[in-house]
Amino acid sequence: MAALNLRFTDEELDALRERAQAEGRSMQAFAHDAVIKAVNEHARLFEEAAEHVLKASAELNRRLA
Repeated sequence: MAALNLRFTDEELDALRERAQAEGRSMQAFAHDAVIKAVNEHARLFEEAAEHVLKASAELNRRLA
């Protein structure tokens, strides 16, 4: 499995440690899941925007075809 090194300020690392600890998880697991959640959310928002544009331009696309 591939790995990624991330750099945090001391304050950011402390916040990450506290949050992960509060959830009873490792910092690595917490950070991994947060990144994957952000990636998935970005993809979902992009797909919603693309669907909206396709619906909004459907009539114009039909006329131009």
